[in-house]
Amino acid sequence: MRPVVPRSEKAESSAVSLADACLGYLAENPDELLAFMQFAGLDPEALRRSVGSSHLQHGLIDYFASNEPILLALCANSGISPEQFMRVWHRLNPSG
Repeated sequence: MRPVVPRSEKAESSAVSLADACLGYLAENPDELLAFMQFAGLDPEALRRSVGSSHLQHGLIDYFASNEPILLALCANSGISPEQFMRVWHRLNPSG
């Protein structure tokens, strides 16, 4: 029998993996990475220090959710549906 993982841990786990996918997409697309860094006000050192933080993870998910072209590109390249992505975003932002 599989152990039951609490719903909040599942949501956090999916947010972490989704943020990792977002960061991976940006790492493969330097122009998009630069646009994200400018949007977030991060320099390369600040970005390095933020990797793995929940603040950056939520910021990445918010950024992709608000930018349809890169959201769709990420989804197409990672096998995540836009609906799955937005469900995670909505769990992080229940009030919209």
